[in-house]
Amino acid sequence: MTDAGAPPNPDSAGQAANAPYRVLARKYRPSSFDDLIGQEAVVRTVSNAFETGRIPQAWILTGVRGVGKTTTARILARALNYEMSDGSVKGPTIHMPTLGVHCQAIMESRHMDVLEMDAASHTGVDDVRQINDSVRYAPASARYKVYIIDEVHMLSTAAFNAFLKTLEEPPEHAKFVFATTEIRKVPVTVLSRCQRFDLRRVDADVLMKHLANIAAKESVEIEPEALGIIARAAEGSVRDSLSLLDQAIAHAAGQVKADAVRQMLGLADRTRVIDLFDSLARGDIASAFNEFRDQYDVGADPVVVLSDLAEFVNFVTRVKIVPATADNVAYGETERVRAKEFASKISMRVLSRMWQMLLKGITEVQAATRPAAAAEMVLVRIAYVADLPTPDEAIKMLEQNGGSSPVVSSGGVARSSAPAAPVASAAPVRMPTSSPSSFGGGGARPQMAAPAPDPQAAAPVLRVTSFAQLVALAGQKRDIMAKSALEGDMRLVRFEEGRLEVALEPNASKTMISELAKKFELWTGRRWTMIVSNEAGQPTLRSVNQAAKQEHARTAEADPRVQEVLSRFPGAKVVEVRRLAPETPEANINADYGSDDPPDGSDGDDDL
Repeated sequence: MTDAGAPPNPDSAGQAANAPYRVLARKYRPSSFDDLIGQEAVVRTVSNAFETGRIPQAWILTGVRGVGKTTTARILARALNYEMSDGSVKGPTIHMPTLGVHCQAIMESRHMDVLEMDAASHTGVDDVRQINDSVRYAPASARYKVYIIDEVHMLSTAAFNAFLKTLEEPPEHAKFVFATTEIRKVPVTVLSRCQRFDLRRVDADVLMKHLANIAAKESVEIEPEALGIIARAAEGSVRDSLSLLDQAIAHAAGQVKADAVRQMLGLADRTRVIDLFDSLARGDIASAFNEFRDQYDVGADPVVVLSDLAEFVNFVTRVKIVPATADNVAYGETERVRAKEFASKISMRVLSRMWQMLLKGITEVQAATRPAAAAEMVLVRIAYVADLPTPDEAIKMLEQNGGSSPVVSSGGVARSSAPAAPVASAAPVRMPTSSPSSFGGGGARPQMAAPAPDPQAAAPVLRVTSFAQLVALAGQKRDIMAKSALEGDMRLVRFEEGRLEVALEPNASKTMISELAKKFELWTGRRWTMIVSNEAGQPTLRSVNQAAKQEHARTAEADPRVQEVLSRFPGAKVVEVRRLAPETPEANINADYGSDDPPDGSDGDDDL
């Protein structure tokens, strides 16, 4: 047998230069436990077992494709049989700084004492009988005979039964390593005889570092954003990530850029997906249509667009729940910044509803004969429900209207009677005028049994006498962007009915003034004058709210009882101050708005 640890022959240099290309997944396959990434729990358990001599007769490795099950099995076989030519290593060890006598042959699957069998093509009982017959004989040259059986769940029931006795009481020189992606298909009688290791998906940020190191070794320039796209597309599989990196290098033929990787994977531009999300959150169907059509015209798959949109909704939701999620470098800078912005403005209820509709819509688009048209209808539904009331709000509207149907505007959005104008509930319901063709194009639904309106009667004008009422109105209309702009982007200078003078924050949009004026006119039935002032103005409602929270926290920390609790729990801090009070209608005012905050921009002192 050739000494696997001997140095290579210099005469073979020319042959190596003409050797066929090896894909990155094979070229950079780990050969020791130090090379494994993302599997620290497995390495720690095996290390402790080797050091204490508690080595089981069988292991079973499970996990999704590409996380390193077969590679780990070969490393285990190498560690069990690690031996130096000078005899300095006396037993199994996980410390393998250099190639031993058997290492090269084991890693190349050609060692006569390390038998690898693919259970997908050897499923019968006869294949297991051959193992049972050979396991009795001592190894030819290595310390242990190691049997690696890949995709062990593919074995037949009879084959599993034939394995049981040998697996329970094997000879001392025999070890078994099983690998499977379907651990539930392995009989419990086999599982109970093995030590189980669940190989976890590798985190995207760990994959990015691994891919960056390999790209540096291959002398390939690649953008960090491109690494993040590949790491997310691999879904925790190291082999998939290396295959995608290999493909990206060939596709780019030079520096690997994020746009080239998106084009290769058929992904939509993340910035454009975020713009589409923005349009849907604002209920702007026209902008959403234009953005989707632009993406579709350049070759984006409708299913991929909706899937990317759903992924961004999920990301915004996670950022809203755990703000530290926005620090994940696997996502681009634009995604992280805008996700933080959306998470602070959009309520959990709206995000959850968007996710549910996208999940159902993706299935519809996949089954549709015209995917683009089906995707557009999904976008229409999402933008439409951005202003729809929830069931509890609809009940309140019915109660406010004396049991009759709520007033329906020309856009089909139900509106409750405004508390500031009680005469609105007594006014006759006016039917919106629409042609028969408008029923298929987003027009108002026809209503039956409506009293004939008085032609002379005019719709009541809604009076708004304070800036706080204006913020409350934006929340009542479920316009998230308008409410957020009023609370966080504007400092009040002067307010009169029909006239608003404000100072803008440095990062505020310059175009929102005209948009807000149109919305106020639509909501109140009168023209509004919007003025941008150079004066400092009052603090924003959001900053006032934050200052109140901080003041409550400082007051609570100064309380002797709180200080005693903090002293008993080192490192603890006051995160939230909440006033416990009987529930009142005023305390439930948040239920009427699409935001998590009360209409006046404060938190009502109920939840600080």
